[in-house]
Amino acid sequence: MPTFRIFNYNEAVEFYINFLGFTIDWEHRFAPSEPVYMQISRNELTLHLSENKRFQTGVIIFIDTKGIEEFHNELVERNTAKSIPEVSETDWQTLQMEIEDPFGNLLRFNETIWE
Repeated sequence: MPTFRIFNYNEAVEFYINFLGFTIDWEHRFAPSEPVYMQISRNELTLHLSENKRFQTGVIIFIDTKGIEEFHNELVERNTAKSIPEVSETDWQTLQMEIEDPFGNLLRFNETIWE
């Protein structure tokens, strides 16, 4: 299960829930002042997010995607104030959209176009 380091719970919710459209499945803290560890999901993609310092930033995740153009359009319609990266065709026959989270992690969405 990929686990992304986050620094701020509210920024993570803004990015992953409000911007990308994930849902919070669960959250855990050992005490109210302790770092959050949480699971989020969207369709068949599940990620873990943690404020715990032992996790690293700068993680890249490759996400096999279907309907990338529709996903891109959804982001544009829902987030008119934000710049949404364009979908581009790669040399390896995929459509790709890369989105960096506020914590330096990269989500690389790819849809195969040659099947």
